[in-house]
Amino acid sequence: MHNPTKALFRTAAAALLLAGMSLAAHADPFRLIVTHLEPPLVPNSVMDLAVELGYFKREGVDVELVRVQQTPSAIAAIQSGEGEMANIGLDALIQLVATGTTDLKAVVSPNKSLPYLIAAKDSITSTADLAGKSFGIGRPGSLDHSLSSRVLTADGVDLAKVDFVAIGQPDIRIQALAAGQIDATTVSIGVWQSLPDKTGLHILVSQDDYYAAAPVINKVNIVSQRALEERHDDVVKVITALVKISRDFAKDPSKWVDAIAPFQPNVSRADLETLAASFAKSWSVNGGMSAKELQYSTDWLYQTEDFKDLKPVEISSWADLTLVGDVLKTLGTDASMDAP
Repeated sequence: MHNPTKALFRTAAAALLLAGMSLAAHADPFRLIVTHLEPPLVPNSVMDLAVELGYFKREGVDVELVRVQQTPSAIAAIQSGEGEMANIGLDALIQLVATGTTDLKAVVSPNKSLPYLIAAKDSITSTADLAGKSFGIGRPGSLDHSLSSRVLTADGVDLAKVDFVAIGQPDIRIQALAAGQIDATTVSIGVWQSLPDKTGLHILVSQDDYYAAAPVINKVNIVSQRALEERHDDVVKVITALVKISRDFAKDPSKWVDAIAPFQPNVSRADLETLAASFAKSWSVNGGMSAKELQYSTDWLYQTEDFKDLKPVEISSWADLTLVGDVLKTLGTDASMDAP
């Protein structure tokens, strides 16, 4: 005999079970893998600060940062299912795809450019003056060497007349410059800013001019195919939050200074303000995924030693530009910087 009470109970129980499952799934944090242990003094800090300032929560996604050291660890983590999104080097992603990986896609770049500049002695007033002078690099073929060669070539410098000297890490190069052992070198804005005594030195090629001459995208956020399929809406929300915080920092740099200060107690507010000013055109206000710059970066990578034996890959095989496109349809495009 049909018992309406039992039937109603079963229906209610099933509904509660489904609701519980839905809530549990929704409650799972969206794990974002980053390769720094604290918010860095570069625009990449937007990922940490979007958590701290509630940008992700306001978009309706609970983001949990998973901290690892360096790109290889981030790749291993996302491939083993320890995260839904990871911030990695573009070169590593393309190498993976060129050797057969098919389930990872770049969807946004919170900090697309390296904050490089060329510092030199005051006696060197233009890049033309580098002829016959010593230029400190990490090693022959290193990233700073390759990019700076392109920057100098674009400015008409004959590289054969520049004495490139392999010195090592940026902190060693800047100290060598300060000691007068070399005439110029490439360092990040952070390394330059950390030099306590800049007497007799100046910025020869600014961060903005450096990127304009060599618009190579350095890092991107990738997602797994599984995350694209199962958490598509959350991926869009994460991108939306990153674009919004980038726009807010670009509009009012003091907001970045206020937000980063507690995490960088050894950096003076004056230095933070100088850094914020240097980032004026570096924020990814449109998601940092310009197809033109992605193609330029790919072409440049394939001219380097590490890529000489790899098969060429199309952007569509390692990047999904539709998500940033959807976000910009909603938010509109900021035409002041960061070509969409």
